[in-house]
Amino acid sequence: MGHWLERNIIEPGKLPLLLALAAFVLTFVITRTITRLIRAGKGPFGNVKAGGLHIHHVVPGVVLIVVGGFGAVGSGRHGPGAALAAVVFGIGAGLVLDEFALILHLNDVYWTEDGRKSVEVVVITAALVGLLLAGFSPLGVNDLSADELQDRGTAIANIGANFLFSLVALSKGKTRTAIFGVIVPLVGIVGAVRLARPGSAWSRRFYRDRPHARARAGLRAYHHDRRWSRLSRTLQDWIGGKPDRPEPLRLPGRR
Repeated sequence: MGHWLERNIIEPGKLPLLLALAAFVLTFVITRTITRLIRAGKGPFGNVKAGGLHIHHVVPGVVLIVVGGFGAVGSGRHGPGAALAAVVFGIGAGLVLDEFALILHLNDVYWTEDGRKSVEVVVITAALVGLLLAGFSPLGVNDLSADELQDRGTAIANIGANFLFSLVALSKGKTRTAIFGVIVPLVGIVGAVRLARPGSAWSRRFYRDRPHARARAGLRAYHHDRRWSRLSRTLQDWIGGKPDRPEPLRLPGRR
C-alpha cells in the first residue's frame, strides 16, 4: 500500500510526512470533539486526573513526540518503522499543539480568548505541512534548477534572499506572512514591501520621524483587522469552539 501511494499519489519518500499530517489533523479533531463534549457535560468522557492532579493531554503528547521523533530518526524514511513513527509523532504533535496556548501562557487558558492561539497554530502547522507535501521547499530551494543547485553561489544567494524577505516581514509585525514566506518565497516578498504594522520593530525604527507613514500604517492595519478579524474568529470558533465569556466586572459595594 505504501509503495503504491509513493508511486501514484505522492513523491517518493513523503509517505511518512503524509501519515504524520493525517494523524496530526485527525488527533486534533478528535481531541477538540472530546473536550467540547466534556465542556457541555455530554457523553462518557471526563478530565483525566491522578491524585487530584488534572493531567492535560499535552503530557502524553510530549511523550509521543519523543517516541515518534527518535523512532523516525532511527528508522529512516522508508519501511513500516518509518510509517509507524510518523503516525506516533503526528498524534503527539496534535495533542501538544492543541494546548499550545497553555504552554505559552503557563496557565490553563484552553477556553479563554488566549486559547484561540492553539487553534491558529494548528491551522498554520497543517497548512505548512500541506505545502511541503505539495512540493514546496523551505526558502525557495524548489525554485532552483538542477544547474543552479550545482552552483553553490546561486543557491546560497537564493536562500539568503528569501530568508531576508521573511525576516523583514517578521520585523514588520507580519508573523503569518513571514512563516509562509519561508515556504513560498513570493509571500515573503509581499510582506517585506508592504507597510509595517503599528507597534512592530520596523515601525518603531523607521516610522518614528515619519508621521505620514505611521498614519498610513495605522489606517491600513485598522481596515485589515476590521475586514478579516471577524472571519478569523468565526473560523476559530467553528474549529475549536467558542471561548468562555469573561465574567463582568463588579463594582465595589454592589452584589
